[in-house]
Amino acid sequence: MIRKEDRNKKRKKRHLRVRKRLFGTAERPRLNVFRSSNNIYAQLIDDTVGHTIASASTLDKEFQAKGVNGGTVEAARIVGEMIAKRAIDKGHKVVVFDRGGYLYHGRVKALAEGAREGGLDF
Repeated sequence: MIRKEDRNKKRKKRHLRVRKRLFGTAERPRLNVFRSSNNIYAQLIDDTVGHTIASASTLDKEFQAKGVNGGTVEAARIVGEMIAKRAIDKGHKVVVFDRGGYLYHGRVKALAEGAREGGLDF
């Protein structure tokens, strides 16, 4: 059985490999995803200056009001819709998707689909 620490080391290695090719600009920021066992987080990042433009997570008060468990696929879809709404409010419709070294499956896929349904293009 693979230990949790080893699994995270492998994920970080994959993330660095993916990040070599991805770069968020002011016109097309990077949509970064971080997934923990109980929550999921999304950030819109401009890598030219290193600033976070918008963020959403299952810990936000807006999400908590819905009463959904933070570690589910449904929660990830809601966070995707929230980040899309916040990005469009800030004037960003086109983004680069950074899956953070995770497989494009399950909660990561649901977040991406929620963001697309919310109006983001990537």
